[in-house]
Parts: sequence; C-alpha cells; structure tokens
Amino acid sequence: MFKNVFGSGFLVRTAHTVLTWAVTLVLFLHDTDLRKQEARGELLQPVLFVLLVLVSVLLYFAVSLMDPGFVFSDSDVKFTLGVSDEEQEMIPQTPKAMRQRRCGYCLLQQPMRAKHCTTCKHCVLRYDHHCPWIENCVGERNHRWFIIYLGVQLIALIWGFHLAWSGFSYAPTWNLWLQQNGFLLAAFCLVAVFSVVVILLLGSHLYLVSCNTTTWEFMSRHRISYLKHCGADENPFDQGIVRNLWSFFCLCRTVAWEKVYFREGSDPV
Repeated sequence: MFKNVFGSGFLVRTAHTVLTWAVTLVLFLHDTDLRKQEARGELLQPVLFVLLVLVSVLLYFAVSLMDPGFVFSDSDVKFTLGVSDEEQEMIPQTPKAMRQRRCGYCLLQQPMRAKHCTTCKHCVLRYDHHCPWIENCVGERNHRWFIIYLGVQLIALIWGFHLAWSGFSYAPTWNLWLQQNGFLLAAFCLVAVFSVVVILLLGSHLYLVSCNTTTWEFMSRHRISYLKHCGADENPFDQGIVRNLWSFFCLCRTVAWEKVYFREGSDPV
C-alpha cells in the first residue's frame, strides 16, 4: 500500500530526485570516463550507469511510499501475526509489563517489537526508526528494501566518485582550474559525503540485521519491557547470523515475535 505522493514528504522526494539527476548530468557533461566512452560510441557503461541511477531512484520512492507495517486496528494485529485466540493462551504467563499492551497514543494492541511513531502517527511492526530522508518509517515490511536501496545507492555513489575523479582537467592556475572544474568539484564533494553516510548506514544496518535487532532496540533496550531484563549480551530474537540474514532477506512474511521470544528452550524473563 502506498501513501499519497503529494504528502508532507513531497518536497524531500523531489529534492532527492533533482539532486540525483543533477549530479548525474554533471558527470556526463564533463570530460569523465563516461563522456569519453560515449564519444567513442561505447555505450554499455554509460547506459548501465544511467540504469543504476534510475533503479536507485525507483527504490527510493518504493521505500519512502511503502507501508512499513502500520497497525490500523486490533483485528489487523491478529490477522497479520496469525496468532489465534488458542495460540495466544499458549504463550507463557509473564509479568504485566511483558504482555501485549495498548499503545498510549492510538490505543491499539501493540505487538512485540512494535512502536508508535509520533511523526507517522501509527504503530509500526518491528519498528527500526523514522527516517527523515525518505520521510517514512523503516519497519518490518520495508526494512529489507531500505537496505537494498542503500546497497544500490552505494554502488552508484562509488561509481560516481570514480567518474568525478576521472573528469578533473589540468589548468595552469587555481582560478582557471576552478572555472573549468567547479561544478565537477561540487559533485565530487557531494558524492564523497553521501558515500561516507551511506557506508555507515549500510554497515550499521547489516550488523543489526545479523544480530536480529533494530536501531530502536539497540539504542533503547534499557527502556524496552521485553529487553531491559535481559543480560547486556542477550538477545531473545537472535537465531544465529546465517539464519537471521536468511529470515530477513529471503522470507517475505510477517513474524509473530511473541512465538520467537518464547520459543522452546528459552526462559521467559
């Protein structure tokens, strides 16, 4: 399900699109490797680069407009998680703070690992964080696409970094050099900054995914009822790096985290 494209994030998405294609245009207008290949009639790499940028923009819009896992009603929670009344009764009795509780904002049942986003004004399943760059939450339904977007974006940025470097031309004076390479230098610096940001984001998210935890849980575990009683190195959702990555990237389904939390062999806290 998609939100209205002309909502509050319209300006952010427009700025992202304009900035992306502006940098791409600068790389093509200057004497970079792509421009040289285009002049020689070698169109494979120029076409691949444009397609890569296009895919990154499309992924950006998909992630920013996608439903991250909003909870709209109590019935949505039971249907989405697939927990019947009988299965709910089978979950071990735990302290009141550990049981499924009502959200203090939208007054809906809040499943485990969900959190209310005050910006989006909805509870989000397996809430990770609210990203101002995509003007949307990152949750259970769009988190894998968010990471895929970061990966594609990083490839495009590294390629753009290389192209910008290849396009700098020699000039006898600094003033003349800046006149010839000013726009390319701006694109180079912009690509360099964004590359560092995306590398840090992608690396941190891959680490968290490999541990089966979220940004919110990592930052606020001392305040989260189902984690604050666990040990510092204990994660009740961790099933091993390989299984965590497999479940995250390859199993496109919503998980009843209560079942994982109380899986056989683990003790309720």
